[in-house]
This record gives sequence, C-alpha cells and structure tokens, in this order.
Amino acid sequence: MGTTQLETVPEPKYWHLKTVLTEALDSEFTVGEILPNERDLAARFGVARATLRQALEQLELEGRLQRRRGVGTTVAPPRVGVAVGTEQHVWPGAVGDAWRSVDCEVAVPPAAVADVLETGPDDQVHTIRRSRVTHGQPVAAELLYIPASSVPGLSAIDAPSGTTLARAVLRELQHLDLEGQDRAVELGSARADDAKELDRLPGAPVLVVTTRYFAEGRTAAVSVATYRADTCRLTFGDSGGVEIHHDPERRAS
Repeated sequence: MGTTQLETVPEPKYWHLKTVLTEALDSEFTVGEILPNERDLAARFGVARATLRQALEQLELEGRLQRRRGVGTTVAPPRVGVAVGTEQHVWPGAVGDAWRSVDCEVAVPPAAVADVLETGPDDQVHTIRRSRVTHGQPVAAELLYIPASSVPGLSAIDAPSGTTLARAVLRELQHLDLEGQDRAVELGSARADDAKELDRLPGAPVLVVTTRYFAEGRTAAVSVATYRADTCRLTFGDSGGVEIHHDPERRAS
C-alpha cells in the first residue's frame, strides 16, 4: 500500500487519521503484530507525531491497539466475553465466583471508601485484592473493602494473613443476609499497581466498576474493580446485571 496523505477535512485531523489507521489495521495487520514506530507511521501518513499519538491513543481506548511495556504497539485481539455480576443477590466469594483472591491486609481504606462504609477516618478494614483471568488473559483487578462489623465471627487465629485471611473473610461474609447492591461505571486511568497486574502501562484507559453491597440497612462491603478498557465492553441488561460481550465485528484480518 502506498503512502496516504491526509486532505483537509472538517473533523480533527487525528480523527480522520484514526479512520485511515483502522482501515490499515483491517487490511494489512494481524492480531499481535507490532506496528512500525511512530516516526515511520507519521512519515507514511504525512502527519505530525503529536497527531499520530492522538489517533493511536483513541484506537487503544477503542480496543484496537495495545501498548505493552518492552514490546511496543500491537494489534489487539477481539474483546473477551466475560459475564460480570449477573446475580443481584450473591456476595463476593460465593460458589461460582470467577475471581481469584491474591492477598488480604487490614488497613485504613481511601477516604471515599470510608465515607461509603461509614467507618472512622482511622478505622482499618479488611482489604482483599482479587484478580480475574479469562482465556489466559488478565481482564480485571479488584479491591474489596469489608469492615470488621460485616464479619463479626472472623477468628484472627484461624486466618492470620494473605490469601488464607481473604478466604476466611469472604466465607464469613456469606453469613450476612444480602439485601441488595448497586453499581457505578466510569472511565479511568490505570494506576501503577493495577497496570502491572493487568499487563498494561500506567495511565492506560480502564473501566472502573464500583459496587456497594447492602446488609442490615447499611453498606456492608465495597468493591472497586478495574477492567481493561481494550478488553472489555460492559453493557447493562434489563436484569440490572453487567455483562462483557464479544464483539464479532471487531476483528483484525
């Protein structure tokens, strides 16, 4: 394919470039293939590198490209189909839960979480870190905040730390009568710890799903789950559940 020069168009130049790049991805590249460097791409399409970066960032946000540490920019595979939160009255850790506990510590939560849990500014809560892998690919990382009042039967002797403590906390949580839950979804940027776990670069676009679990007339637990925006497409059905669907139209040739 010859060099493609961009003509004057009404939309921003980077947006038109994104369309041209999309066509190139569909016709010239395969999944996992590494793109040429920015200098070569900018020269090929006759644009400034700043314009090229804007277009590449948009394609990453849309899940067409992945920028990986030590590798470069590659063509992303189709989004993975994963069911998330399809049950409205199930605690984290219940039978069939696809999340894997990584660690657990007792620590003071972020101020925003403490406000939701109505704990004191210096009150510590159980903070469980969990991860989710689908088809061998990391798709999400979660921080689950559970105050001691939600797991009154927990024995520190039986569950000293780490994954053992995480399993014990989740087991005790099942004893509460779950009254309901709500979710909020927003676009965010990957923090350093989440980026490492999700095999992304810090600052990469992510979808943050915050879930509040209600029991005994209060918020009994809070989940903050970070999903790869290039891997997941979240949709809400009539049941109120969240699902991540595979998009058959999003394929590279």
